[in-house]
Amino acid sequence: MSVKGFSDKSSAELAEQLVALRREQFNLRVQQATGEQARADQVKRVRRDIARLKTVMRQRELREAAAGNRQ
Repeated sequence: MSVKGFSDKSSAELAEQLVALRREQFNLRVQQATGEQARADQVKRVRRDIARLKTVMRQRELREAAAGNRQ
């Protein structure tokens, strides 16, 4: 998913999406460990989506903190 897609979601939706991505990442690791064919590109995509999501969450956190300091 793109950063734009993550930016349009609420904080609660982002947290749910993070849990879902972490669960998917775990399942892909288990597939690799058991010898099932988890495609490497799927693992890479999930890992990058998690990073993008966490970046958007952190940016929001910093924006909210900055807005709180101004008041």
